[in-house]
Amino acid sequence: MIDPYFNENDILLRNTIRDFVEREILPNASKYDLNEEFPSDVISKVSDMGLFKLGIDENFGGVAGSNMHLAIVTEELARGCASTAVIYASHLSLCAKYIDKFGSDKQKALYLPKLVTASTLGALALTEPDAGSDVAAIKTLLTDTDGGFLINGSKHFITNAKEAGVIIVVASRDPSLGYKGLETFILESPCEGLTITPQTGKLGIRASSTCELNFNNVFIPSVNRIGEAGRGFHMTMEVLDIGRILIAAQSVGIAQMALDASLKYSKQRRAFGNSISDFQAIQIMLANMATEIEAARLLTYRSAVLSDYNQPFETEASMAKLFASKVAVESANQAIQIHGGAGYFAPNVAERLYRDAKVTEIYEGTSEIQRILIARSLLNR
Repeated sequence: MIDPYFNENDILLRNTIRDFVEREILPNASKYDLNEEFPSDVISKVSDMGLFKLGIDENFGGVAGSNMHLAIVTEELARGCASTAVIYASHLSLCAKYIDKFGSDKQKALYLPKLVTASTLGALALTEPDAGSDVAAIKTLLTDTDGGFLINGSKHFITNAKEAGVIIVVASRDPSLGYKGLETFILESPCEGLTITPQTGKLGIRASSTCELNFNNVFIPSVNRIGEAGRGFHMTMEVLDIGRILIAAQSVGIAQMALDASLKYSKQRRAFGNSISDFQAIQIMLANMATEIEAARLLTYRSAVLSDYNQPFETEASMAKLFASKVAVESANQAIQIHGGAGYFAPNVAERLYRDAKVTEIYEGTSEIQRILIARSLLNR
């Protein structure tokens, strides 16, 4: 069957990741989730496959790869374990590709070889207690000092921070300047003055680490500033636009697993002398899930293709994230309904998917923010 978005290499990549997920991720995904255990062995195997190199400059250890490829990998990883998918996407799209796109040659030479092999993980320290979707409200303060800058303030909900050796920090020179005062820096962790505290007890994506960061006169050398002064907001927004495509892909992966599990269970589970898949009510739920998942997937891949062809894609990325996250939540809910009581208890996969799905409507811009961005784009045409 001809696929307008997938070529032979794309299909090969997808099938390779799918086989890896079945073999290496699915058997232990529930264990990592229930124990809130970082899947170090899985991440090591993902690195061994070269997946952290995708789309990074070949001069610094990367390999050719498109945003479409990143979306394919993220979807397939999320089908097995949403935590693994967000660890991967956060490391690659929010840190490694940030340096690859905006860093100096010296910064690339120093940090990218470590990041593409995942010998150290990467993180983006952006969100604050009073600045989530409103990035311009960041209060973490930078001040000039001999040879560099001092950073003071706090961040929270930072993915990968506990394991990261490279953290990109977004800070403000003057909060009264709003987005114009933002600058970004590469911070090597651990370091003096930086305290990292794990935030446990999450509803979902429990195998990924989420942390609070406190900066107390943390010194960053001047050579570690990324780009020009005052460009921090624009660089970060460009990175987040790609990140939204990958959250959409994560959402599609969660939804697809919800459908796969529901199909399997509905054929096995018998009631009133028949498989419950024979009941029209179940068939309608399965049909609706499959249709919405395919629509979400097409929105996601379309935004990825547009970005790869250097076409405007920001609105499409917001549409993809908005719709795909909604589909993930609804599909996980339907999976619980189809599984009945069995789906309500851990370690049933439906229960885990239900918890993992919700965050896709929250991080990297809430659904409400996506609607605002989409409407703004429509009204400004």
